[in-house]
Amino acid sequence: MNRRFGRPPLAGQRYVPRPGVYAIIDAGDGILATFQEEPRPELQLPGGGIDPGESPLVALVREVMEETGYAIHGMRRLGMFHRFTYMPEYDLHAQKQCHVYAARLGRRLSDPTEPGHTAVFLPWQTAVERLAVSGDRHFVARWMRLRQVPA
Repeated sequence: MNRRFGRPPLAGQRYVPRPGVYAIIDAGDGILATFQEEPRPELQLPGGGIDPGESPLVALVREVMEETGYAIHGMRRLGMFHRFTYMPEYDLHAQKQCHVYAARLGRRLSDPTEPGHTAVFLPWQTAVERLAVSGDRHFVARWMRLRQVPA
């Protein structure tokens, strides 16, 4: 079942489908997240858009590297949710199709290459409370229950 999180779509507004992929990166006592400075400062699951012709897993590895500088492995698909949002950096109203994966933390290979992003380690409960996207918080809480992580 696909869920919708966030605001409902605006009546009469055209939304462009935007497939993306995001990772809950298990770092043991918490997750690896990204702090994004623009268009508004917020904590997010690493990830982003899937480029035309790109597979979701290739996009996930690329996006995590760009936003955190870390490698990941052991990806496992957890589900998908929809989110209707305005993306000011693209001047685009998007129906984001957010595919969420769990992954294990690999080696740090570099600093983030995506401007305005910083790798941040968050305790599990802090991630559930502070990630900016409600769908991300939902999937982290669900993954905690599946892994039996104490709250």
